[in-house]
Amino acid sequence: MSIITLTTDWGLKDYYVANVKGYIYSHLSDVTIVDITHLIKPLDISEAAFIFKNSYNSFPSGTVHILSVDDQWTEKTPHVLVKHQGHYFIGADNGIFSLALEKEIPEKIIELDIQQDTDCWTFYARDIFANVACKIINGESIESMGSPKASLNAMNFSEPSILNDYILGNIIYIDNYQNAITNITEEYFKKHVGNKKFTIHIPPSDTVSKISKTYNDAQEDIVLMFSSTGYLEIALNRSSASSLLGLKLMTKIRIEF
Repeated sequence: MSIITLTTDWGLKDYYVANVKGYIYSHLSDVTIVDITHLIKPLDISEAAFIFKNSYNSFPSGTVHILSVDDQWTEKTPHVLVKHQGHYFIGADNGIFSLALEKEIPEKIIELDIQQDTDCWTFYARDIFANVACKIINGESIESMGSPKASLNAMNFSEPSILNDYILGNIIYIDNYQNAITNITEEYFKKHVGNKKFTIHIPPSDTVSKISKTYNDAQEDIVLMFSSTGYLEIALNRSSASSLLGLKLMTKIRIEF
C-alpha cells in the first residue's frame, strides 16, 4: 500500500484537510494518508521543517510527503518535487526543504509544471501537490512533471558557536509539553566538551551541571537530556519548562566548560 503524508498549517477547523484527502482518495484506490500535523503555526516554515525532518525518516522508502506551509507560488519560491533517499517531497521551495535536509543534498529537484484541473489558483495543495502525489504513486516519471532545478533555496537553522571556553546556543523549538529544544546536538557537545566538567546556564539564573538520560532522573529540578531528535532538550519532569522558566524561541543557552 502506498503512503502519502500531510504537513500543513491549516488547523483542524476548516475543510482543507478533508478536501485534499478527498481528492487523493478519488484518484487512488489503494493509499494510506497520514497526518504528520496540521497544527503548524500559520506560515511558520521553521516549525514545519523541524517537525517534518524528525518525522519523514520513520516512513518507508517510496512515501510521498506533501508540505503545505506558506506555499504560494512566486518566481522566487516555485513549487518543486524533491527526491531524497527514496522519499518524495512536494511543496513550495520557500526554504522549508533546505531546513529539513540541513546539509544533505537531494538526489533530484524538479520545478513543477503541471496543468491544473481547476481554475482556482489559491489551493495549491489540492490542485498541484495532491495531483503530483497521485502521479508519482501511479508510476509516472517525475522528469515528466517539470524541469530539473539545480538547488533548493537555502535556509538554515541557527547554529551554536564556540567562544573561548563556552558554547553559545539557542532554543529552536518548543514542543506540546513545553519542553525547549536547543540547536546544540549531542555530536557537537561531545566534540567540544567531551569529558570536561561543564555548567549549563539557562536564563535568567538557573544552572545545571549534568546530562540526564530520562525525565525521571530529576523529580523536581530541571532536566537536560539529548532527546530522540539528537538535540539538547530542557525539561521539567511532569511540568512545563518553557512557561515556568520563561523560555522562548531564540532564548540563549550557554555551556561553560
